[in-house]
Amino acid sequence: MDDELLHSFHEFFPSIAVCKNGRIKRPTGEDVVPPSLDPATGVQSKDVQIAPEINLSARIYLPPNAYRTKKLPLLVYYHGGGFIIESAFSPLYHKHLNHLVSQANVVAVSVNYRLAPEFPLPIAFEDSWRALKWTAEGEEEWINELADLKRVYLGGDSAGGNIAHNMAMRVGSERPEGFSLQGMFLNCPYFGGKDPIGCETAEEFKKWTEFCENLWGFVCPSMKGPRRGMGESG
Repeated sequence: MDDELLHSFHEFFPSIAVCKNGRIKRPTGEDVVPPSLDPATGVQSKDVQIAPEINLSARIYLPPNAYRTKKLPLLVYYHGGGFIIESAFSPLYHKHLNHLVSQANVVAVSVNYRLAPEFPLPIAFEDSWRALKWTAEGEEEWINELADLKRVYLGGDSAGGNIAHNMAMRVGSERPEGFSLQGMFLNCPYFGGKDPIGCETAEEFKKWTEFCENLWGFVCPSMKGPRRGMGESG
């Protein structure tokens, strides 16, 4: 193991470590792959800049049967990674979106929001909201010509599920124009509760709660309180 990691100041193994010299190291989740025409699914993808001044971008996916004569539903997707690792361009999420778009037959925008701790929360939420409004503007060619903004869905896993939930809540409260939100799906969303669920033991729940509260304080030092620390919205 890297000597810096052995003497880290703050660590969430194996995702991230803050070394005593201030250097941030991510042993995982930093690999990227280019957009492509996926031979297995026929899905085509490309990268777009949403706000270059803050390095906010996305990867757009088209299923093989996307035709201009019949627009498809639009999925805005937020990747997981505890708000600290992964990206819309990682091999994991590129593969996931290729299969998801192929199976669901939708146009998808996979948002590459900025990560903590360099950009602590709520920056990821603000980036995600800005990306959603940019998508609704319909100025990007693939979205304008092939996506139906009257059939918009939000989705995400882990931290991305938390983001999708919060974006849906914000749509409900602010009611932005330009698109119609029809639904969302949350895959293992990063939320917490007050009591163990299912087969979860009290000991397991306690350990997980402590880990999540420590992580939440790391990614969002401006917010306080254990329930907010578990990712509950409000």
